[in-house]
Parts: sequence; structure tokens; C-alpha cells
Amino acid sequence: MQEQQESETTARGAKSTLARDIALYTVARFAMVILVAALLMLAQVPALVALAVSVVVVMPLSLLVFGKLRRRVATGMAERAEVRKAHREELLAQLRGDRAADAG
Repeated sequence: MQEQQESETTARGAKSTLARDIALYTVARFAMVILVAALLMLAQVPALVALAVSVVVVMPLSLLVFGKLRRRVATGMAERAEVRKAHREELLAQLRGDRAADAG
């Protein structure tokens, strides 16, 4: 029972860190789109064209610039998927009535 509480606490901590990392990565990419669009508009490019070009340019550029943050998000998502998979398998074992799930 205590192990389950500890794993739930760890999962909640990882979930909040993952949420923070995703939000940070999203805001950083939007900021980069705005920055590139603003630079293009300073060069007398129409706003809509500048925005479209900015989105296309920022996609690969953000992979390089924000690589470390992107890897943290990917790692967090993989860890979260593992926790969910383990929890789902535990629930399925309990539904089947497996003794190993009752003991653990």
C-alpha cells in the first residue's frame, strides 16, 4: 500500500514537471514565432506573410535552439506513459483476479 502511495506521489511530481516543461516549450516556440515575424515585418514584409514564413522557419529552428527542453518533454512523456502502462496492467491483473497483483 505504501509503495502504491509513493508511486502515485512520484507520478504527480513527474506530471507537474512535465506540465511545466510542456508549457515552457510551447511559450518558447510561440515567442520565437513572434520574434521572427517581428523581424520580418521590420524588413517591410506584410504581416500575414511574415507570420506564415515565421511558422515555417521556427519549426526546425526550435528543434535546434530548444533541443534540451524538447528532450526533457519527450523524456517526461515517455516516463508518464510507462507509469500509465504499469497502472493499467495492475488494474487488468486485479480484474483478472491474479494473486500476484493482490500481494503487490
